[in-house]
Amino acid sequence: MADEKDPMKPDGEVNPIDTDYQIGQDNIAMKIGPFGLDIHNRVFLISGLTIIAFVLLTLIFQTQVEPLFSGLRNWLTSSLDWFFISAANIFVLLCIFLIFSPLGRVRLGGTEAKPDFTYLGWFSMLFAAGMGIGLMYFGVSEPLTHFSTSLAGTSLEDGLRTDWAPLAGAMGDVEEARRLGMAATIFHWGLHPWAIYAILALGLAVFSFNKGLPLTIRSIFYPLLGERVWGWPGHFIDILAILATLFGLATSLGFGASQAAAGLNYLFGIPEGNTTEILLVIGITAIALVSVLAGLEAGVKRLSEINMLLAVILLLFVIIVGPTLALMTGFFSNLVAYIEYLPQLANPVGREDTNFMQGWTAFYWAWWISWSPFVGMFIARVSRGRTVREFLISVLLIPSTACILWMSVFGGTGISQYLAGFTEIASLDLPLQLFGMLDSLPLAQVTSFIAIILVVIFFVTSSDSGSLVVDTIAAGGKINAPTPQRVFWCAFEGLIAIALILGGGLVALQAMAVSAGFPFTLVLLMSCVALVKGLMTEPKAV
Repeated sequence: MADEKDPMKPDGEVNPIDTDYQIGQDNIAMKIGPFGLDIHNRVFLISGLTIIAFVLLTLIFQTQVEPLFSGLRNWLTSSLDWFFISAANIFVLLCIFLIFSPLGRVRLGGTEAKPDFTYLGWFSMLFAAGMGIGLMYFGVSEPLTHFSTSLAGTSLEDGLRTDWAPLAGAMGDVEEARRLGMAATIFHWGLHPWAIYAILALGLAVFSFNKGLPLTIRSIFYPLLGERVWGWPGHFIDILAILATLFGLATSLGFGASQAAAGLNYLFGIPEGNTTEILLVIGITAIALVSVLAGLEAGVKRLSEINMLLAVILLLFVIIVGPTLALMTGFFSNLVAYIEYLPQLANPVGREDTNFMQGWTAFYWAWWISWSPFVGMFIARVSRGRTVREFLISVLLIPSTACILWMSVFGGTGISQYLAGFTEIASLDLPLQLFGMLDSLPLAQVTSFIAIILVVIFFVTSSDSGSLVVDTIAAGGKINAPTPQRVFWCAFEGLIAIALILGGGLVALQAMAVSAGFPFTLVLLMSCVALVKGLMTEPKAV
C-alpha cells in the first residue's frame, strides 16, 4: 500500500520536475459565514462566471437559442468529422505504441510503488467507470438502430446518401446486418473511447505521482510550456477542462432525464415532456447534493456499490430469461465482427455513410473527449503502483469488455425480439426501447422499475463524482477542498442540464458537448507529445 498520509509521495526512483510552484499558492482561501472556500482565483472565477452567464442567457433566450444549438452541432459534426475520427485513432495508436515500447515499464508512483488496490478491486473500479447512463440509454437502442438501418440498406437523393446505415449497410441480409450493427455499436463503446480516457488518465498519473505536480490537467503540459504552465496558458487549459466536463456531464444528465421520464410514463402514465424532465433533474440533483454532503465514502462509494449490484442482477436476468445461447455465442461473434469492420469504421476520409459518420461517430468522440477529464482523473487516482503497460492494457480491455458484454446482451435481445416479430420495438423512441425490450420478458414491471433506479443512481454518482473532479481542477489541484465548492458545481451541473433542456432538448445538450469537445481535442493531442516526453525521462521498473 502507498503511504496513506501522503498518497502523492513517490516510492523508489522517480525523476521529479523541479519547480518552485506550491499546490494552492494562487488560491484564495476565505470564510463566508460558516462556509470555507479554497479556490484558484482565476480558474474558478472565469469558469464559474462563464457557466452562470451561459445558463442565464440560455434561459432568457430559449426560443432563439434552439436553432443556434442545432446549427452549431450540425456544423461541427459535418465539418470536423474527419478531425474527431483521426484524433481518436491517434489515441488508440499511441496506447498500442506505449504498451509495446520500453516506456511501458515505467511504474506510476515510482520504481518501488505498490498498487493501492488488489487486481479485483482495481478491475471493479475500472468496470464501474465504464458503466453509466449512456449504457442504459443506448444499450438496446443503438444496436437495434444500426441493425435496422443496415438491413434497410442505402438510399440516394441527388447523388448523396440519405440513410443512416453504417458503411454500405447490408440490405436484406439479416445475419450481416446484425454483425454490422453490433460492430458499429462496439466501435463506439470499445477501444477508441477508452484510449481517449487512458491517455489523459496516464498523463495525470505520471505528472502527479512521478513528477510531483498538482493533480490538474495543466500539469501534463509542463514539458511543453515549462513554468508558463502556472500562468495564463495553464489557466486556459484548466478552464477548458472544467467547461468540457460540465457540458459532457450535462449531456449525460439530459439523456438520463429523458430515459427516466420515458420509464415513468411507461410504468405509471406520468406525462413526458420538458416539465417532467426538469423536475427529475431537480430531484436527482438534490439527491446528488445529499451524496456530496455525505462525503466520498458514504456517498459515491455506497451508491456505486448498489448500482453495480443492480446492474449485474439486471444483466444476468436478461441473459437467463432472454435468448441465452444466442447471447453467449453472440458476445464472441460480435467481437469478431468488430475486429473485422474496425479499419473501415475508423477510416476518417472518403466515406459515403456521412449520416452515420457525423451523427453517431463524430458526436460520440466529441462527447467522450468532453468526459475525459472526469473519467481520466478517476482512473488516475485509483491506478497508482501500476506499470504503464499494465495500466494501458487493463484500462483498454476491462471496461471495453464490460461494454461489449452489456451491448451484446441488451442489444442482442432487442434484435432477437425484432426478428421474432416484435418489429414495433425499432419504432419506439430511443429512451423507450430499453423498456420495450424488458416488456417482452417476464417480470417487466419489476425490471423496468430497477432500470429507472439504475438511471437515477448513475445520474447521482456521475453528478457527485463530476463535481469532485471539477472542484479539484478549480481548486488548483487540491484534492480535499471545502465541501461548499462541490455543492456549487453539483448544483450548476443540474442548472446547465435544465437550461439546455429548455433551450432545445437533447440537440442543445449534444451541441454543447461537441462544442466543448472540439477545443479539448486539441488539448489532448498536445498532451500526447507532453506525455511521451515525460515518460522518456522516468526510470523504468525492473
